[in-house]
Amino acid sequence: MPAGPAAPSRPPGSAAAAVHRKTTLPNGLRIITEAMPAVRSATVGIWADVGSSVESHERRGISHLVEHMLFKGTSRRTARQIAETMDGVGGNLNAFTDKETTCYYAKVIDRHVPLALDVLSDMFLHSMFDAAELKKEQRVILEEIKMYEDSPDELIHDVFLQTMWSGSSLGEPTIGFADTVV
Repeated sequence: MPAGPAAPSRPPGSAAAAVHRKTTLPNGLRIITEAMPAVRSATVGIWADVGSSVESHERRGISHLVEHMLFKGTSRRTARQIAETMDGVGGNLNAFTDKETTCYYAKVIDRHVPLALDVLSDMFLHSMFDAAELKKEQRVILEEIKMYEDSPDELIHDVFLQTMWSGSSLGEPTIGFADTVV
């Protein structure tokens, strides 16, 4: 694997000094690692180059909906098994979608990194998009939209982005609209 040059991400010589490295696999997959020898916890994530900025207005929120669906089961694990697998090792599994990326990540103790990678790759590569679960998640997101619309802090942020990015998909909300989520 070709590796990029290691670069300190903290002041050299500090007790918390860490080194990060970017590796690109032959298939184009980019891997970024940061070694922190004094820390036993690890966070691993899969970042996808999808987000609201690449969605048409009619499909606004699809990246966020897919984010939700990846937690709903795979060909190897049910949604409950996904959660119990991570909970069983004291891990945390989550995801977020923004304008240009969607990230699925797990936080675990270092010895559980292989398990976390197995769960994440299973979710990413073998998710089942069950029609009943899809309907449930659409309702969940509609409730999120309602809560979002009731929050002045969120709305002012949207107004700012709509003004700043007028006419661009960057000005539209990542979560989608009630008529585009269903």
